[in-house]
Amino acid sequence: MKRKYLFFDIDGTLAAGGYEYTYVPESMKLALQKLAEAGHFLSIATGRSNGMALEFMDVFGIRNMVSDGGNGLTLDGKLLGIEPLPMDLVVDLIDECNAKNIPWGLVVDDSPRRMCPGSSFLEFTQDTYMESVIVDGCQPEQFDGVFKVNIGCMTGEEQKLETLKKLPWARFHDDYLFVEPTDKARGIKRMMDYLGAPYEDVMVFGDAMNDLSMFIDDWTCIAMGNACPELKAKADYVTADVEADGIYKACEHFGLFEPVTE
Repeated sequence: MKRKYLFFDIDGTLAAGGYEYTYVPESMKLALQKLAEAGHFLSIATGRSNGMALEFMDVFGIRNMVSDGGNGLTLDGKLLGIEPLPMDLVVDLIDECNAKNIPWGLVVDDSPRRMCPGSSFLEFTQDTYMESVIVDGCQPEQFDGVFKVNIGCMTGEEQKLETLKKLPWARFHDDYLFVEPTDKARGIKRMMDYLGAPYEDVMVFGDAMNDLSMFIDDWTCIAMGNACPELKAKADYVTADVEADGIYKACEHFGLFEPVTE
């Protein structure tokens, strides 16, 4: 068995129960233990910020991570760095939001909080996913970097924002969206380049639309049984649901529990 570099999404892949309640199946814990003992490289691949994903590294016992939708890298527990969004486009987007009275917040560091120029974003969303810190009249230019932007608007209203067409974004809530990196494959390639390892030895595991970016032809792509149809269509192999020992069964299928010999 040649050493493989395994990259796992979190929700619906490593963890079951959805975004509001997640738990780790016992078969998952056993699979990760056996993969590590066999000598494979294990990494999380998530859209979450590094700071908000660290707890999952502890839960899964995984020391490596592609975070921030591909813009953050952590190797052996050490954060190598997080690339911010292009500041010129962030400034243009916020100027457009201000002109159209659309509330917003900025994630400007590796912590679970957003900076808001007033109370309008929190009043509009009542969101508790992240802490909203009011910094009176703040604008993106005053920060060293912006890693995510939260835009308070209902589904469909994002079409009003022309600048949004130039930036990556995703929606997980009805009343606001995340402007954030969404290219997990780019982060995986950066990790592999750093390690000096070939892309062909990568195996990725995912379930949702935001995993489409890492389902590419350069490596082996495994979709969970509970994955969306679009991801299954791009997968090299579809395993069982996360709650039906999907990861363990996929590892058995590919013989990954055999010790690495090269």
